[in-house]
Amino acid sequence: MLDFPRWKILSIFGVLLLGVLLAVPSLMPDHTARALGLGGMPRINLGLDLAGGSHILLEADTADVAKTRVAAMEDSVRDSMHAMQPAIDIGDISTADGALSFFVRDPARVDAAVEKIRTLTAPVGSTGTRDWDVKVVDSTRIVLTPTQGGINQFVDQAMKGATDIVRKRIDALGTKEPTIVRQGSDRILVQVPGLQDPAKLKALIGKTAKLEFKLVDTQADPQKVAAGQAPIGDQILRYQNGAPIAVKRRAIITGTDLAKAAQDYDGQTNEPVVSITFGSKGARAFAEVTQQNVGKPFAIVLDNVVLSAPSINEPILGGAARINGNFTVDSAQQLAISLQSGALPIALKTVEERTVGPGLGADSIHAGVVASAIAVALVVAFMLVTYGRFGVYANLAVILNIFVILAAMALLNATLTLPGIAGFVLTIGTAVDANVLINERIREERRRGRNVVQAVELGYKEASRTIFEANVTHAIAGTIMLLLGSGPVKGFAVVLLLGIVTSVFTAVTFTRMLVALWLKRHRPQAIHI
Repeated sequence: MLDFPRWKILSIFGVLLLGVLLAVPSLMPDHTARALGLGGMPRINLGLDLAGGSHILLEADTADVAKTRVAAMEDSVRDSMHAMQPAIDIGDISTADGALSFFVRDPARVDAAVEKIRTLTAPVGSTGTRDWDVKVVDSTRIVLTPTQGGINQFVDQAMKGATDIVRKRIDALGTKEPTIVRQGSDRILVQVPGLQDPAKLKALIGKTAKLEFKLVDTQADPQKVAAGQAPIGDQILRYQNGAPIAVKRRAIITGTDLAKAAQDYDGQTNEPVVSITFGSKGARAFAEVTQQNVGKPFAIVLDNVVLSAPSINEPILGGAARINGNFTVDSAQQLAISLQSGALPIALKTVEERTVGPGLGADSIHAGVVASAIAVALVVAFMLVTYGRFGVYANLAVILNIFVILAAMALLNATLTLPGIAGFVLTIGTAVDANVLINERIREERRRGRNVVQAVELGYKEASRTIFEANVTHAIAGTIMLLLGSGPVKGFAVVLLLGIVTSVFTAVTFTRMLVALWLKRHRPQAIHI
């Protein structure tokens, strides 16, 4: 058990040396690391409570879901009726009270229309219900109403997509280690360390970025439009200045067909604009629509607000366009990021926002460093006084354990939070537990009359079982916190689990190697422990 071949000794020293080297960049300021050419090495990221930053809690606007579902179903109904052989002739599709309705001009084809419409609905899990309720009213009018089960299912799916899109938008800011987690059924928690402007963050991720191009209804009565009364098939939207405008409810093209969006400048006014480029499918559709509607105005609508309504002077064949909207450079860049990452599948509203100042984080780091230094000093002094040479080995193990934990966290790109520092200090204290058990076991074996080598060998062998069992129980608790916890609890669990693994390596394997080398070289007849 005390036999260490050369390859094993070199491997242990190699792992520890690598751990020290990987930990060094995390112990110095970022600009110093870059100046020393260590900028590319992995570093530990500081969490919101240490680095400062922005905290926002978003909540889905579930009241708007039914309206969104009805609007999305409208196109599907129209397309499915036209796709029938022969096509089913239907009247205008109207939406009111959260339902969608239309009448079938040929009463003999009502059943065929209902059968086709039912194919557009889907079951809601294993509840036995469907996401839409379809019924016939007045013998020729078909009414579709989203069910509550369908709305709940849509919210669940939309929240998954919204979380991914929020992550894409924040990643585009170049921030490190943002925390983006779903809370409950309809909330998303966003924490961005280092970003001290929550308004900018809110403007970026709170915007749905639903881009639509809609034809303007030039035949609408201006007085009715001003009164908010939309003709059938139209809807009343408003410009940024609040002026109303009647547009066709059906979008001729949407932002889902975008391939690229970027902030740019208008060649004539030099004002910030957003340049957009459609993909091949979108470009063909855009070209077709502009060819068919030359001379007609169309509205560029973002999140139900009309940015502009220019006339189509000629077909736009290149698949590229510009959005003007009295932008600043920042707002144009944010809109470009939002369009590039895609529209949110569900509207999100901010229900909580906080800013954590870097001063508070600096105080926390200082307090954590002081606590860690005191803990290390006291542990070192205790082990040195109590166990002499064996205490020196244990102290070396504690110090190296600190470096190895930091290196592991840097390699895992982990984020250090305030609870993580607490876990770090706790790990320092518990790291010597193994050596205390081993040393006390060696003492006991010496009192039983064993010689030095036998006492050391039995001390490590017998104590290892207890050390293993104790760490397994800690690991079980840490794993449960990691799996079920979030935010600070998870940060504590990560440090705790890493500390368990590294402390076993340094406190058992490393110290056993040092003791074995000392025994082999000096062959002592007595030890002071």
